[in-house]
Amino acid sequence: QVQLVESGGGLVQPGGSLRLSCAASGFVVSSSILRWYRQAPGKERELVATIGVSDSSTTYADSVKGRFTISRDNTKNTVYLQMNSLKPEDTAVYICHTRLRLSNYWGQGTQVTVSS
Repeated sequence: QVQLVESGGGLVQPGGSLRLSCAASGFVVSSSILRWYRQAPGKERELVATIGVSDSSTTYADSVKGRFTISRDNTKNTVYLQMNSLKPEDTAVYICHTRLRLSNYWGQGTQVTVSS
């Protein structure tokens, strides 16, 4: 079965860094489009970053451009989100996503809190 399991969230001070992981099973990330979304209290879920079937094909929300990097490790079948220079407004539950055979698959999410 298809599963996405996020990890790596936590509490970090403004300006700090975190690396989120999304471990995939039931499909191969190297041939898939993977996305990171986030959802903060009182806000709609928003798309943060996307990586295409080519590692060079990445897109980012304007709010995180230059600070976040999405990548994958095909050996580990895992997608990552490296988050640098974190701001309080980055506080949210971060969720990984893929679409396979017309079905959407979501991880359980991992909490990121940026606070001094």
